[in-house]
Amino acid sequence: MSAAPSSLPAGHAGELVTVDHDAYGVAGAARVTLNRPDAFNALSDALLGELQAALDALAVADARVVVIAAAGRAFCAGHDLKEMRANPSRDYYAQLFARCSKTMLTIQRMPQPVIARVHGVATAAGCQLVAMCDLAVASEAARFAVSGINLGLFCSTPAVPLTRSLSRKAAFEMLMTGEFIDAQTALREGLVNRVVAEGELDAAVAALAATICAKPRDAVRAGKGLFYRQLEMGIEAAYQLAGQTMASNMIADCALDGVQAFIERRGAK
Repeated sequence: MSAAPSSLPAGHAGELVTVDHDAYGVAGAARVTLNRPDAFNALSDALLGELQAALDALAVADARVVVIAAAGRAFCAGHDLKEMRANPSRDYYAQLFARCSKTMLTIQRMPQPVIARVHGVATAAGCQLVAMCDLAVASEAARFAVSGINLGLFCSTPAVPLTRSLSRKAAFEMLMTGEFIDAQTALREGLVNRVVAEGELDAAVAALAATICAKPRDAVRAGKGLFYRQLEMGIEAAYQLAGQTMASNMIADCALDGVQAFIERRGAK
């Protein structure tokens, strides 16, 4: 069993973010739970701070996969608008969105694949959070929207991952109309990977986490890093980076044994 980081005791209750190790009975799976159910897990300053701390700790921990889940009836309703309205300062808003962007980028930059476990609604920055995760499993009752446009506020920061996850027209329609899409539409448009019945959500997340945890750690980490770096490159530079990554991967112990096992028709060690 992986040891929990000392600053984030496993299963610690009473905070805005809780962390559980070997979640769902899967060795190596860490679950980060947004724990502000009465506010639909809105991203207050305090919740963002705890989420950032949890992700930072897990990025250097033994976890193989990270799941972001939520307590209560909703996944995440976005930023805390009451808190934002109480601080009508351009500097405050700039700092808030910079902090949120840092958290979103941390998800992409940490070495472990991150799975969003989505139930209920995921709106605005909550939908952004789903889009930033590497993978997403949603219940069939989940709904998604970037509804800031309805309040006169274009969801600019959610637009960044949405335009990188969905087709341009699908992302633009969500951003311009603010309308909800259902889980099946989110699946069709590429926002989530799997849609399951509400009662099967944990089992589906556990199965996906277990599949990834069973793969060689070094290959998974190298693969995630390469995946995002090459997306931002021209095709020639992407191939150069991919070739260098594969060359390094091929001489790693896990690949040497895996290839030899394939040749010998035996299981890898």
